[in-house]
Amino acid sequence: MLDNISENLTNFDEESFINDLVNNRKLVTVFLISGIKLEGIITSFDLSTVTLRGSNNNTQLVYKHAISTILPV
Repeated sequence: MLDNISENLTNFDEESFINDLVNNRKLVTVFLISGIKLEGIITSFDLSTVTLRGSNNNTQLVYKHAISTILPV
């Protein structure tokens, strides 16, 4: 059983995780290192940034190095 878990974790990476969130338009909560909590839908991402669209259609560009945690809601 542990082999299956470790095998799944090795196939799990940042790009596929965020890509799944973008493709399925999942609502997420993003916690920044500073403690700020952002909520919205990730609309795009690249090597160093994530674009987050909030509930009132505002768009924010967030640098990945500022992100602590991304949680799907």
